[in-house]
Amino acid sequence: MNLAEKELALVRLGQYLTENSPELAAVKERAFRANGWFIPSFIDQALENISRYFLDPKALREWIDTYPKLQHPVTPKKVGIVAAGNIPLVGFQDWLCGFVSGHQINMKLSSKDDILLRHIIEKMTEWYPEVAGQTEIMETLKGCDAYIATGSNNSARYFHYYFAKYPHIIRHNRTSAAILTGEETPEELSALADDIMLYFGLGCRNVTKVYVPANYDFQPLLTALEKYNYLLDHHKYKNNYDYNLALLLLNNAHYISNGLILLQEATSLFSPLSVLNYSYYADMAHLQQELSGDQSLQCLVGKSFTPFGYAQQPSLLDYPDGVDTMHFLLEL
Repeated sequence: MNLAEKELALVRLGQYLTENSPELAAVKERAFRANGWFIPSFIDQALENISRYFLDPKALREWIDTYPKLQHPVTPKKVGIVAAGNIPLVGFQDWLCGFVSGHQINMKLSSKDDILLRHIIEKMTEWYPEVAGQTEIMETLKGCDAYIATGSNNSARYFHYYFAKYPHIIRHNRTSAAILTGEETPEELSALADDIMLYFGLGCRNVTKVYVPANYDFQPLLTALEKYNYLLDHHKYKNNYDYNLALLLLNNAHYISNGLILLQEATSLFSPLSVLNYSYYADMAHLQQELSGDQSLQCLVGKSFTPFGYAQQPSLLDYPDGVDTMHFLLEL
């Protein structure tokens, strides 16, 4: 397929992902049964975001135009992609870059998310049989010319060991934070609640910590978060909440809660599931400088940063860890 044909194929895919055909509905149901964290509303949100921000015709055209080298076919290399599985279709952008770049893609899907992306690739192959020659799903990745791998800090150590002699992008644990001023509107706090709770907070772009000024009133934020009270009906989430509440009580630790989420003062950017860390700040400029060099931070949300509600709505140019995946592929 040439570049123009791929572009049209991806636009068609974007339309398919929002049509909710009986076939796609069955796939989503299978994905939920295979991984209880992938509840239907969160799968729908992931599909909508991909369709709107990755596969929109205008967005695709502007993204492709960013890379003049795409107009000249590459010498195909074999690129191995190890996908994560923490949120639905988290590996889609890597596949998309590989597909558009023209390289041969060998994908190892996460056992937590091996249904949705598999279906997308199978659907593309059904429409365009030549896709089969460019993308292959494999259980093990060997003999590739380059690798893109995403996983935990522990997995990343293994990736560095095994892939060190090849061109590679290796991603480890990251998370996101928000800086609040205390002057946020109810609408902004409602949008921040999405940044915190979407996908149960399991994504690297989910906010797991907020920085607040002295004497900050948490009640408006707690009220905004209550729209996610339905997650308490999810036994896995409720078990995490109960467990973390018990730990706080046993340790006689101070916490704030609305019955859905636990807020605790902590220095770490990372918080357990069902917990939101917070810290106080005195000087905004000093805090920004401090956070600017933190390699654990994926996204910073706030009035002067990523807008509230957009943490989990990255554009095509919002690459994980700030590393331009397409540029990497085009330089192979």
